[in-house]
Amino acid sequence: MNKLGLITAGLLCAATQGAFAVDSSDYPQLKKLYRTVAAESSYTEKQLESLFANVELQPRIIEIMERPAESLPWYKYRKIFLTGKNITNGATFWRQNANTLKRAEEEYGVPAEIIVATIGVETRYGTNTGGYKVIEALSTLGLDYPRRSKFFMKELQHFLLLSQEHKLDPLDVSGSYAGAIGYPQFMPSSYRSYAIDFDGSGQSDLYNSMEDAIGSVANYYSRHRWKMGQPVGVPVELVKDSANKMVTKGLKANKTVGKLKKSGVRIDVDVASKTPAALLKLEGKTGPEYRMVFKNFFVITRYNTSQLYAMAIQLLSEKIREQYQGGECVQSDLC
Repeated sequence: MNKLGLITAGLLCAATQGAFAVDSSDYPQLKKLYRTVAAESSYTEKQLESLFANVELQPRIIEIMERPAESLPWYKYRKIFLTGKNITNGATFWRQNANTLKRAEEEYGVPAEIIVATIGVETRYGTNTGGYKVIEALSTLGLDYPRRSKFFMKELQHFLLLSQEHKLDPLDVSGSYAGAIGYPQFMPSSYRSYAIDFDGSGQSDLYNSMEDAIGSVANYYSRHRWKMGQPVGVPVELVKDSANKMVTKGLKANKTVGKLKKSGVRIDVDVASKTPAALLKLEGKTGPEYRMVFKNFFVITRYNTSQLYAMAIQLLSEKIREQYQGGECVQSDLC
């Protein structure tokens, strides 16, 4: 989740082929990890060394990291999540958790449909939370994936501290191949920073409490400055080819509605000209698709830094809301 969030339904099964045990002597960064964690917890360095003697690295995870779903063109990526089944199941999930979602929306100012769609995209509404040992996923990526090793070693540190704080056996905790955890697929650092106790049990539990998961997703978006009542994104047309130069590849609303309109972007909804916005260009099956997106869109990218991911969340949320409110899914490519 979060900055990685590379989860797809077909890639969450456990992979053991080619796994091999960790040898601490081969990885000096493990010694540093032991010292750091021991200084911040009741673990001793010797206990940690014994723990990692039972950890196996999973080379298959590296292969998956090199071909994330977000590398697909938009017209293929959307088919993973924007399905009739996901929409129907999302509306059902909303009905089953209506009171909790209403409370989360009221307390955190995040729409219920955005919370539902996020949990839907991440774990199919809690039905697929991953089959890898989190400690092995994070160790594999921290030790043998140089491009992101610093990030994953830090997440491994957070995971060990989280395990102790929540009295978990770190060898028994499962999650995604990127080390994301629970119904909302929080990375360990996000679990420690944003997970909340929403069911009153006394501790946040993203594995067993859907109430905690719903509240935590709402808290996550709220803490990243979601603005209730503000738009997320709308389809637009380019009336001037030169408007293509306004397309952003970044993760900020770096223009304004007025500036985009002046450049040749036609928008059919009423949005104040000074509203911060950005222009996206997506690869459709028959040609480019354009969207004008706003600050809330980029709040979603704090969960996962892919524009495609944020677009899937928005569109799925809209379809779920329509069906929840009694509408029908009529687009053949979504149903």
